[in-house]
Amino acid sequence: MAVTKEFASYLEDLFSVLPGSHARRMFGGVGIFRHGLMYALALEDGKICLKADEDTQGDFRAEDCKPWIYERDGRKMDMGYWQMPERLMDDADELRLWAEKAFQVAMQADARKPPKQRKYAG
Repeated sequence: MAVTKEFASYLEDLFSVLPGSHARRMFGGVGIFRHGLMYALALEDGKICLKADEDTQGDFRAEDCKPWIYERDGRKMDMGYWQMPERLMDDADELRLWAEKAFQVAMQADARKPPKQRKYAG
């Protein structure tokens, strides 16, 4: 699937369950941002992934979701994103809960960075 303006617009509508979210086309996909932090991404193949950590990965495993592994120059890198359960695309209330958790993970990751590298000022 090519990343189109329509796909990015669809994602903005989908993630509008979390106010302040917006989509930005990037690196062959679309990033979903809130307050400068990316908490979700969509890949060219249409898969949507959410930011996860040790505390939330169990939720993804319970839904038989897989981590997104980025491969570059023959190296595989875990970027901390897991494929979103497809059922969330039809359940706005549940998607909002998962998106809120993913945003919290992004905020926690940002808070661990040196102050000058942080993006979230809230």
